[in-house]
Amino acid sequence: MLYQITNGTVKFSDHVILHDINFEIRNTEKIAVVGRNGCGKTTLLKLISGEVELEEINGVHSSISSTGNPQIGFLKQVAFEDTSILLEDEIRKSFAPMIRRKEELEALAVELEHDHSDTKVARYTMLEEAFKEDGGYYFEKEYDVMVRKFGFSEEERRKPLSDFSGGQQTKIAFIKLLLSKPDILLLDEPTNHLDITTIEWLEGYLRSYPKAVVLVSHDRMFLDNIADVVYEIEYGTAKRYPGNYTNFVARKKENYEKQLKDYNAQQKEIARLTRMVERFKGKPTKTSMAQSKEKAIEHMEKIESPDKADLHTFHANFQPLIQTGKDVLSVSELAIGYDRPLSVISLELKRGEKLGIVGGNGLGKSTFLKTLVGLLDPLSGGYRYGVHAQIGYFDQQMAMFRSDKTVLDDYWDEFPTLTETEVRNALGAFLFTGEDVFKEISMLSGGEKVRLALCKIFKRRPNILILDEPTNHMDIVGKETLETMLAEYTGTLIFVSHDRYFVKKIATQILAFEDGTTHLYRFGFDEYQEHLNASLSGASEDAKAGADREPLLGGVISTNASRTKRQTGVKAYNNPGKERSKLERKVQKAEEQLEAKEEQLTALKEELLLPEYASSYTKLTEIQAQIDVLETEIAADMEIWEELSSQLEEISED
Repeated sequence: MLYQITNGTVKFSDHVILHDINFEIRNTEKIAVVGRNGCGKTTLLKLISGEVELEEINGVHSSISSTGNPQIGFLKQVAFEDTSILLEDEIRKSFAPMIRRKEELEALAVELEHDHSDTKVARYTMLEEAFKEDGGYYFEKEYDVMVRKFGFSEEERRKPLSDFSGGQQTKIAFIKLLLSKPDILLLDEPTNHLDITTIEWLEGYLRSYPKAVVLVSHDRMFLDNIADVVYEIEYGTAKRYPGNYTNFVARKKENYEKQLKDYNAQQKEIARLTRMVERFKGKPTKTSMAQSKEKAIEHMEKIESPDKADLHTFHANFQPLIQTGKDVLSVSELAIGYDRPLSVISLELKRGEKLGIVGGNGLGKSTFLKTLVGLLDPLSGGYRYGVHAQIGYFDQQMAMFRSDKTVLDDYWDEFPTLTETEVRNALGAFLFTGEDVFKEISMLSGGEKVRLALCKIFKRRPNILILDEPTNHMDIVGKETLETMLAEYTGTLIFVSHDRYFVKKIATQILAFEDGTTHLYRFGFDEYQEHLNASLSGASEDAKAGADREPLLGGVISTNASRTKRQTGVKAYNNPGKERSKLERKVQKAEEQLEAKEEQLTALKEELLLPEYASSYTKLTEIQAQIDVLETEIAADMEIWEELSSQLEEISED
């Protein structure tokens, strides 16, 4: 157990945000925290980071304990103290401790040239092993890979922080946090502002992160691919579920149905016993029986009726007012951009098709949508809509909309012919009820502004929807609601999103923006994902980022081969074919060992979920201990396999 909260309670003024929180982080767990917007997820992260403190209510003692003094890193909106510092210099601050250790090793290496005492050798060996364990031999390459993956060019590395937007500065802070490698990494919506390729790279990085991660995210595929534990915060308290997000959803449903079944069975039994008591308590010969049944009811361990999941969400009966013709949109050699073309697009859309647009930031996705709705002029080429086209456009900037108007007045001004009852019914369907309709627009959250914008768009019932990042600021229940509405929508849909689960669920075809070009995947997200996987597997440069981990340090540390040459003084000659064959056998053996251990790990994790062990703390602890040992072995074996694979690649290239 690395970190633990027991009976945790957090309140602001007199309002209790969290109560009875029992939360723990074990070893290198990857923990997802999920729940509705405003349920307290970020508050929990702030509690772990030390920004908020526990409270004691009704004499219940709350406590936080940890093993050792773990370093905790929390990604927050950071205002850099000195924005004149260059990007690369700011990020390299994360390496200051590593650079000091490297300098210490180099100085010790120089001393070893003259002093070969056992004490010096032992100290050097200890420091070198720790340096290697912490990634000292590849932190420069890791920095290079990370900066590129987050979308910064070579030129931008030498720009001051003041040249970057708020979103870009958040990315820079994110890179610094990842490179500092805290023992507990806290991430609040880490995929915001990231494109799909960067998100997938981040998934791989976090999966192999050698320490603990606690993350809050509404990206379901991201959670599925990273989390091995899920905590759900609902009605102010948290519950732990082993497994990823999909497993959590299934387990929660199973638990609810079981508790409901047990509750109903117990209520039926109580009713039966109560009837017997009522029937026999007035009969002298049956008094003892009636009393025994009363005691049986009193001594029952009462099962609570399960709380229904908090699924309160918006809704609308939304279909086009009129239908378009079969041919909805024709785009021919359309060059989009401002002072220069960002991309050139050609495509045809038919009625009812749903086009998902994906790609890196800054490649022209939003620019394309703005061109289609007439906010920007084409640089060349053109586009044409079919007959009866009525467009509803959602811009991601709508969530930033500010106004002194109330929600009621803002909506009514757009639909002045409606009665107040009709206006309030329409707003109520999007969760603006009671006094909420009198809130000023500027006081609304991002999620509330998105709901208001969608409420107005859906009221017009367009037959072509053009949506730019509509799920930003939505929690998972909101996303699922919008997914259902759009899946049932009979009009034509064009949308931009970085949420892969949302794209996969809705899009019938994908338009991918890729470095100045676009490619249309007519068979949807699965075809696009296959292309993406093939591209990633072919990019060997990043895969080899950690392979060369032992550069020279003060003339003492070297690769095994060069160390052998210096010790023997003989020029070594190796048969390349023989060496390659030996390495291939070693790689195959390493892969077989990894596969066997992965199968053992999968079996243990499945055993951990068996219902018969659900109440056996001893058995669960025993299985978890085996899982922890196996995961450590797999991580070590993976490093060996990577090193062998790298050597094999080098020989093959030679």
